[in-house]
Amino acid sequence: QVQLVEAGGGLVQAGGSLRLSCAASGRTFSEYHMGWFRQAPGKEREFVSAITRADGTTHYKDSVKGRFTISRDDAKNTVYLQMNSRKPEDTAVYYCAATRLMLTMLSGGLLINIWGKGTLVTVSS
Repeated sequence: QVQLVEAGGGLVQAGGSLRLSCAASGRTFSEYHMGWFRQAPGKEREFVSAITRADGTTHYKDSVKGRFTISRDDAKNTVYLQMNSRKPEDTAVYYCAATRLMLTMLSGGLLINIWGKGTLVTVSS
């Protein structure tokens, strides 16, 4: 089982860009589908984006399509989330997740048991 550590959070002005990274320990990273979730203050955690193992098919929450890009580098055991054109409503703690079953990623993450500790992203208006 992999362990995940996020990095790259911080304060950014609206319209700005930020790239999050999630480094995984272990030798089986390429066997996992990877994804990002976020939780804003007072709100439930929500799916943001995911990328499949092997062929790298990507999935996005509608509100981030065209602004966020997920990618992975299996040689570095790392998944990235490039966030452009940031909006104040993007403010949240962003969590990295890993799963062997993509359906668990796309259905809200309740059945996922591999999570990072999160990184805070704040977008100022």
